Amino acid sequence: MEHGAPLAARMRPRRLDEVVGQTHLLGSGKPLRTLIETDRLSSVLLWGPPGTGKTTIARLIAGATKKAFEPLSAVSAGVKDVREVAARARARLGEHGQGTILFLDEVHRFNKAQQDALLPHVEEGLIVLVGATTENPFFSLTGPLLSRSTLFRLDPLADDDVAELLDRALADDVRGLAGLAIDADARRHLVQRAEGDARHALTSLEVAAGLAREAGHGITLADAEAALAMRALRYGDDEHYDVVSAFIKSIRGSDPDAGLYWLARMIEAGEDPRFIARRLVILASEDIGLADPTSLLVADAAARSVEFVGMPEARLNLAQAVLHLARAPKSNSVYTALSAALDDVHERQLGAVPTHLRDASYPGARQLGHGEGYLYPHDAPAGRVDQEYRPPEVADRRYYRPSGRGDDRAEGEDER
Repeated sequence: MEHGAPLAARMRPRRLDEVVGQTHLLGSGKPLRTLIETDRLSSVLLWGPPGTGKTTIARLIAGATKKAFEPLSAVSAGVKDVREVAARARARLGEHGQGTILFLDEVHRFNKAQQDALLPHVEEGLIVLVGATTENPFFSLTGPLLSRSTLFRLDPLADDDVAELLDRALADDVRGLAGLAIDADARRHLVQRAEGDARHALTSLEVAAGLAREAGHGITLADAEAALAMRALRYGDDEHYDVVSAFIKSIRGSDPDAGLYWLARMIEAGEDPRFIARRLVILASEDIGLADPTSLLVADAAARSVEFVGMPEARLNLAQAVLHLARAPKSNSVYTALSAALDDVHERQLGAVPTHLRDASYPGARQLGHGEGYLYPHDAPAGRVDQEYRPPEVADRRYYRPSGRGDDRAEGEDER
């Protein structure tokens, strides 16, 4: 490897035994290692966060296989490139009996038409696909392509794995860092802030080493912090759904601190504040409802503040709404009541509107009997009368069942 290449590139393993982490896939006797070593790999998808070894594994496959290895990046490649690879693969198979592996990095960037162009070649076995993706393939890849590939999920590296990588870089003279001392707290900081991303850890180490050498000392905590300062918060498409799920469940679970933490994660990752506000408005009715009717007003006010005040100031309004909703009593009676009513509408016989409830405002309606027998509630001293408001087919059905929490109580029920 060229000495001037980035440290992460110079540290890339040449053999399976040099790979750090992913022992569930690459350990002795594990499925992916066995397929690579026996050169019996069929189409696979490598899914995992950045810096977990997807490209490294692909390069190791290239070194181990007897098949031709064709690398493409879905960021820049298109249908034309796939067709050219397929043409070379067909000629190679016909002339030399040699198969072809196509490594497609960032495979989730291929749209449906591009994936459809790739599918026939994978389906007939002309090409063995090795796809790498940081995004959930169930969101980004077509069903047919998924069904013809084996999915291997790569995990973020453990802290011990990251620490081992840093130690290797500092101990091997080929890497250019041998002999450079590092403070224990600086090493610990680089490991913890890497969040399982080997590439980020090594890049940060390289920057910190440069700062330390410029100052004429070993790597200090200040050097490590300076190297990490420009890192952007990672937030993939699939993580978007996971973070939002954690956000909603934290508020539903009445944990204000957890709600604020996930709110902060979304804000720092650049999540659309209007999306956050919409989720709060939904939650206010779905998970709180009549237990605290003011929660919907608070959530709506926060949503309006996003439009009226804008960011970054509106994050305070969102935070206030999160705290209010997390602290509010919880009830899903609105959700369950509507769901039960919708089930009846979908599954039961639809009765006609009772005659006494029909519109009697137009000429001739009275002659049809519309409105006959209707009791006007305001004429009653209590402002309420007993009469049936539903068709007989569902007259005995009960949808709304008060939870008894907060204000969500049956009439006459005392708050406990």
